[in-house]
Amino acid sequence: MVDIATRVWNHKWKIDPIVRSLIDTDFYKLLMCQSIFRNKPDTTVVFSLINRSTKVRLADLIDEGELREQLDHVRSLSLTRGESTWLRGNTFYGKRQMFRSDFMEWFEGLRLPAYHLEKRDGQFELTFEGRWPEVMLWEIPALAVLMELRSRAVLNDMGKFELQVLYARAMTRLWEKIERLRRIEGLRIADFGTRRRHGFLWQDWCVQAMQEGLGAQFIGTSNCRIAMRRDIEAIGTNAHELPMVYSALADTDEELRQAPYRVLADWHEEHDGNLRIMLPDTYGTEGFLKNAPDWLAGWTGIRIDSGDPAKGAETAIRWWKERGEDPTKKLVIFSDGLDVEKIEELYAQFSGRVKVSFGWGTMLTNDFRGLVANDALAPFSLVCKALSANGRPTVKLSDNPAKAMGPADQIERYKRVFGVGEQQVQEVLV
Repeated sequence: MVDIATRVWNHKWKIDPIVRSLIDTDFYKLLMCQSIFRNKPDTTVVFSLINRSTKVRLADLIDEGELREQLDHVRSLSLTRGESTWLRGNTFYGKRQMFRSDFMEWFEGLRLPAYHLEKRDGQFELTFEGRWPEVMLWEIPALAVLMELRSRAVLNDMGKFELQVLYARAMTRLWEKIERLRRIEGLRIADFGTRRRHGFLWQDWCVQAMQEGLGAQFIGTSNCRIAMRRDIEAIGTNAHELPMVYSALADTDEELRQAPYRVLADWHEEHDGNLRIMLPDTYGTEGFLKNAPDWLAGWTGIRIDSGDPAKGAETAIRWWKERGEDPTKKLVIFSDGLDVEKIEELYAQFSGRVKVSFGWGTMLTNDFRGLVANDALAPFSLVCKALSANGRPTVKLSDNPAKAMGPADQIERYKRVFGVGEQQVQEVLV
């Protein structure tokens, strides 16, 4: 097993670049990319970094030259033969050849497009513009680079023994969480922590700890490279990016109203009925389910990623019952801001009523709270989102208005079109 503290002490990033591979990314990005490659290949999008935790002044912590060096390294990456073989030949979700030959030929020749970087008011303005299938693959690497450079900046002046103790404490904290989780009979939990991880080596360690500590209760990781290296399941389906861009491309209010369902119709066709998990909160879960076509009730389940998770699950259960479906046969995936206490609470509340699963993110792969002075390694909310499509602004409303994004006039239009009423603001932690 890697001695993480010693590697950090050595400060040799060419041995440990932050992003080591084009598949050091979340599985859902590749699944979405293939769908976009087929259905919307010529759409032009702009992605941008957004730091919701403005008190963390990234540009004051991170050297711009070092940031550029890491981003340039990402642009130099391409699929290795082994990675291509794994994607082409592996079985994902019980399906062989999940990735089509035309997509793989394109992906094998891909280098990520150029980026634009500026400093402003203590933050980095990092943007990517180009064809959607290419630009979208910057999201996870960009977040991973910024998160780990922040970690390295904080750790830079620590001595060798101080680093050893820091990681020992963090390892102990995670193992204590695992010991609590292993008591939950029937638990199904996956690593969703790539985008806001402390670092690649740490995420890899966390996954190995979950494998050993939880056994079959640990069902896989969203990180493709770690899934390949550790011979475990790659986990993921789709994200808010799809309905945000499809909606921006809509010409009329009616086309806008139908855009989230058009996304899922394309998804259904792309995957021959597999990977049928809804993510309904882009423009409000209540309205999405109320106006959903009948065929969506037959899908496998739902992922809850904003708002009150218990309320979201109750809404889904009620909707399935109204549509004549048996909720006990449906899957509910909780994935927003989870830690052990919330996992225990949600499992106790919904086990037996639905099939329950968890995507554990930041508090798995980046929980160093209170372990350094001034809590300088506390996790924070950093995202990279599509801001526009073919020159039109994107909008996200969410079940938590604190996560809303887009121009004010368009937010009001979307609220009107999707019938979004009063929402409850919740603190965005990670």
